[in-house]
Amino acid sequence: MIASIRIFSYVVLMAIAVGPVQALAQLPDFTRLAKDNSPAVVNISTRQNGNEGGRMKLPHQFNIPNLPEDSPFNDLFRHFFEGMPEMPDQESRSLGSGFVISEDGYILTNHHVVADADRIEVRFSDRRFYEAKVIGSDKASDIALIKIDAKGLPTVKIGSGKDVEVGEWVLAIGSPFGFDHSVTAGIVSATGRSLPSENYVPFIQTDVAINPGNSGGPLIDLNGQVIGVNSQIYSRTGGFMGLSFAIPIELAMNVAKQLRESGRVARGYLGVLIQDVDRNLAESFGLEQPHGALVSEVMSGTPAEAAGLKPGDIIERFNGEYIYRSSELPPMVGSSVVGGDAVLDIIRNGRNQKLKVLIAQLPEGGSQTPAPSRMVDPDLIEKLGVTVSDLTPKAREVSKLAKGGALLTRVDAGLGNEAGLERGDVIKMFNRTEVLGAEHLKELVAAAGGTVSALVLREGQPLFVAIRLDG
Repeated sequence: MIASIRIFSYVVLMAIAVGPVQALAQLPDFTRLAKDNSPAVVNISTRQNGNEGGRMKLPHQFNIPNLPEDSPFNDLFRHFFEGMPEMPDQESRSLGSGFVISEDGYILTNHHVVADADRIEVRFSDRRFYEAKVIGSDKASDIALIKIDAKGLPTVKIGSGKDVEVGEWVLAIGSPFGFDHSVTAGIVSATGRSLPSENYVPFIQTDVAINPGNSGGPLIDLNGQVIGVNSQIYSRTGGFMGLSFAIPIELAMNVAKQLRESGRVARGYLGVLIQDVDRNLAESFGLEQPHGALVSEVMSGTPAEAAGLKPGDIIERFNGEYIYRSSELPPMVGSSVVGGDAVLDIIRNGRNQKLKVLIAQLPEGGSQTPAPSRMVDPDLIEKLGVTVSDLTPKAREVSKLAKGGALLTRVDAGLGNEAGLERGDVIKMFNRTEVLGAEHLKELVAAAGGTVSALVLREGQPLFVAIRLDG
């Protein structure tokens, strides 16, 4: 019996000892990836000339505040520093990373690394220095293409970011805080991630340690291929907090190709404003589950209008690619060929339809619709707990509503307030029906039940709101 217990204890101890060893054996070895790719990764330092705006030149440890031209303190500072030896123009330096994509010196990096630079220096792992020039830079994608005068350079292998799976190991090489060719590793946390300030980039999210100076460096998979360009981090401290974002390499290379050929980037354009479909909106539109991009406005004279898209349509697929969240649509449209056709699968009034749209080029800039002002004939809709009115001709002109609409002049406690309606909202559609005026809205509300949708203009922006009329 005692012998049996000893044997059992030995087996248990061996299992405990072998377990961690087997787990460690399954971890990837990044040494070969680092050796193979580091020669093609560069440190980038940029300089911007100082002494702008005629400010006085001082030693670097002194800083004079920007003062109005007529400030009496200007004379005081001039008198104090009179006779001081003139110092050279101060230069601000920024550090980033990049990687060589062709043997003749083309290097990919981030737009924000080289933006407004007067001089760009590139340094390789073998300490070779080159001065680079900007071929082109695209702020919207945060991609820049620079070039050095060299031949026979080591290059990275370009992979694919489309097939990246959550949980797979990845490696980053860069120069965090100026520490050249630092290597960090982690896993892919999410794909197709949308950030508030970036409409045309479906980021790869990782937990790879990325810090200032890593920007523009490569994100590499276990096959030794670059799948992304490290671009951003989410941080409340300025340092790494476990959330890093990389630009998919297909998008980056497409941008680089356009920058090399024409110096600018052409993006596809539909001409719609869209929003996400939440659970309540899904119920109001008769969907089994939330998905797709809900069209809240169709711009006049755009491909979307020509194709017949309407507010309230839900774009379910773009060129056959399913849309889970509205944020997935802009990158699909933006990367489409300008002048080419695209097929939209939409849901309209509960029915599936297909529309063909001719993709145009995204125009420069844009305009917002001002919020409407003034109101007449206030009317109470007790069922919602709101007061509405028709729009005056002036308010209609300001809001660019050719007809219809009802303006919320007051929102009290009630179903409207619970749904998120606010004073100043203009209701354009209610329960998928165009609102002809305040009285018409009252009729639509009285006849409706369950969960319905309302299309409102809020500060000039269209927004669908789901309202539960049964409380």
